Amino acid sequence: MKIDVYSAIGAKKGSLELPSSMFEAKINQGLMHLALVRQQSNRRKPIAHVKHRGEIVGSTKKMFQQKGTGRARRGPIRSPLLKGGGKAFGPRNEANFIKDMPKKMRRAALFSCLSLRAKEGAIIGLENYPEDVKTKTFMALLKKLPVEFGRRILVVMDKPQKGLELSARNVPRVKTLLAQYLNPEDLLVSKNIIFLTDAVKVAEETFTKERVIAPKAPKTISAPKEAKKEAKPKMVKKVTKTSAAPKKPKA
Repeated sequence: MKIDVYSAIGAKKGSLELPSSMFEAKINQGLMHLALVRQQSNRRKPIAHVKHRGEIVGSTKKMFQQKGTGRARRGPIRSPLLKGGGKAFGPRNEANFIKDMPKKMRRAALFSCLSLRAKEGAIIGLENYPEDVKTKTFMALLKKLPVEFGRRILVVMDKPQKGLELSARNVPRVKTLLAQYLNPEDLLVSKNIIFLTDAVKVAEETFTKERVIAPKAPKTISAPKEAKKEAKPKMVKKVTKTSAAPKKPKA
């Protein structure tokens, strides 16, 4: 699949062949949905929080006796059934919304998103961008490119570029992103996607080429340890018996 490539002034320069492994993959909508829900769920931070009956400030004394009053059985005033008491089964801020997904499924979902957007014709190429920081220059470029100005636009870079990032920062609904951080949400919500020509190569190297792990060096068999030297015989002290003193004769 080929896309049109434009220069920094908005003139058409030619076309670029996209890698088929990423932009012509099988489109799996169910997998794309799972990946999108996972990404949004992992970003979720629980804020809503209620107190249960053990956290409410109040007496733990039983309000009145169990029997004999004719009224319903009643516990302490902190009961969830009473006004001002704790909340039963309410939201808590320690809720865990983290979801996991195998690496192969994440890659397949990403390739499905790229293939879908490429099939829809939403991806174009950009040859380069100057280093000067001017929002006016970036706005003029967007008006010359075949994008819907005012809709969400994603600009994918191969490396951090201060001129492009700062120029696009003040333009509403425009986002810059490094190729290493491509994700389903940004690809699906953007009306148009602008890839720098070098960013396509970086994305291909990041997501398609497996990391080569250098084989470990074989363990060398060390020479057998030398036999321990024979222990020297211990010096035995000779104990000489001293002659006992002669006993005195009894008187």
